[in-house]
Amino acid sequence: MSGMITATGISKAVKSIDPVFLDSPLVDNRQADELLGCKLHLKVESINPIRSFKGRGAQWFMASIGDDGQLLVAASAGNFGQGLAYAARSRGRKLVMFAATSANQLKIAAMRDFGAEVILSGDDFDAAKDAARQYAQAKNGMFIEDGAIAEIAEGAGTIALEIERQLKTRKQTIDTMIVPLGNGALISGIGTWIRAHMPDCRVIGVVAEKAPSMLLSWQQGTIITTLKAPTIADGIAVRVPVPEALAAMADTVDEVISVSEDAIRQAMAFSLKQYGLVGEAAGVAGLAAIIEHKDRFAGHEVATIMCGSNIA
Repeated sequence: MSGMITATGISKAVKSIDPVFLDSPLVDNRQADELLGCKLHLKVESINPIRSFKGRGAQWFMASIGDDGQLLVAASAGNFGQGLAYAARSRGRKLVMFAATSANQLKIAAMRDFGAEVILSGDDFDAAKDAARQYAQAKNGMFIEDGAIAEIAEGAGTIALEIERQLKTRKQTIDTMIVPLGNGALISGIGTWIRAHMPDCRVIGVVAEKAPSMLLSWQQGTIITTLKAPTIADGIAVRVPVPEALAAMADTVDEVISVSEDAIRQAMAFSLKQYGLVGEAAGVAGLAAIIEHKDRFAGHEVATIMCGSNIA
């Protein structure tokens, strides 16, 4: 991780993030709880201008680098790109985003609408990231890697800060935090806040069964790559883990589990029926974990994040 993720940094991040991304609802639903077998607090990050949590980290990162006019270059499956584009536009910064040729067309269009130049390259996200890194080097630009930069994780960590405050206001608590696991910024930021302020709460990451590289890497303590990541959950379709994120997870994550494609689809349907919320596949990974591993979470006080709702 470029720099160290800290709870102090998360507290500071709140002051630099556009309020449209802050104070998202923490939703309880008794009927859903009865069906799931646990008490679930659902943090809804899908009703802001980019329809995902990624605006938080992008805003704090952009505030931290100032404005030296350097070209900004990054890669994204779509949601991080929208967050960066939104933040760059508000600061008048030039941003070039790389995405896979197979990327979600809605997300590509949204990145362009927010002012980013989008270049399609490679068959998947990790191939697009390699192209972005090479482009940044050739153009003397700043390469921004989601999962490798402390400020991006700290911005995401403000979600946990808000959950803690919201629970205290309601005189409630949780014993388990379930977090969709892609490049690792979200779980590293949330885990940092949980460790500092809610140490009795377990932090569990969720990967797609068909994109297991982060799970395998976390279990073995070293980078394990896969040839493919053919999951419908494009936001967590990681083949090549980010070393900095894996290192940060060592101190912030208790467990990583996987979910099937069927469970992800069930979670999307459950979200719509029980909460009236459209959730993209990666965005409902936490909910999918509760559905697929129901016995594991039975009777527990659980929180998870609806991470996004950008569906083509």
